[in-house]
Amino acid sequence: MLTGLRTLAKKRLGTLTDASAARDRILAYLKLFVGEVIEGEELQVVGGIQEFARRIRELRVEFGYNVATGVSREELKPDQYALESIEPDTEAAEKWRTANRIRKQGGGSRDRVLELLKAYVERPVTGEQIAYVAGAREAARRIRELRREYGWRIVTKQTGRPDLPSGTYILESLDQLAEHDRHIPDDVYDGVLERDGNRCRKCGWSVESRSSAAKRQFLEVHHIIYHHEGGKNELSNLVTLCNVHHDEVHRLKIAGKDLLVWLKE
Repeated sequence: MLTGLRTLAKKRLGTLTDASAARDRILAYLKLFVGEVIEGEELQVVGGIQEFARRIRELRVEFGYNVATGVSREELKPDQYALESIEPDTEAAEKWRTANRIRKQGGGSRDRVLELLKAYVERPVTGEQIAYVAGAREAARRIRELRREYGWRIVTKQTGRPDLPSGTYILESLDQLAEHDRHIPDDVYDGVLERDGNRCRKCGWSVESRSSAAKRQFLEVHHIIYHHEGGKNELSNLVTLCNVHHDEVHRLKIAGKDLLVWLKE
């Protein structure tokens, strides 16, 4: 049934658009099957070119059409595509243009990722856009470095922002974490947040309660026994605090057993 429908669609394509450009013909074809999985082979036939993938990138980057790929949707194979919406997303197009500019200007992949995140601080950036500026093999490693070694507050669904879609990143602030909190391994850091229910152990605050005008903005992980005094980067020596109580505990210099008592007060 599907094969016959698409054969007919290819024949009808000429009546739907008189465009000779491969990109426009591919877009017209995708619009015939919004939300459905399209094989790359079909797009090659419709566009009349082998480099149809580049036309897909143009539709996404330059015009903001939300064409899902195997990078943005796990269930899709590398040579499968799906147009998610018939209308273009102008904000997404802007982000892709920014990503394209950053990619072209060169420099190290870590710096390119950071520049993209800074351009949209407090706004979501997709993993696909990160991979576009860094290179697919570099993206995850650069995110880990920026979080772990440089203390940038990059959050995901698994790291304190369960409200975010999978594969989405947000740089929450232009302020970096203190040096002593930068070397907690990601799996330990994430494990502390998960154990504490993504809530401050002192006041119970979570990011779902965030208000742009409030002082509380972030969840951070704090050492019970200070790291510089021999405290280890282990779950048993770490607690989740909101940024307000994290600042307070450092100001009061509470540590060890006194900290555990303070948490219950």
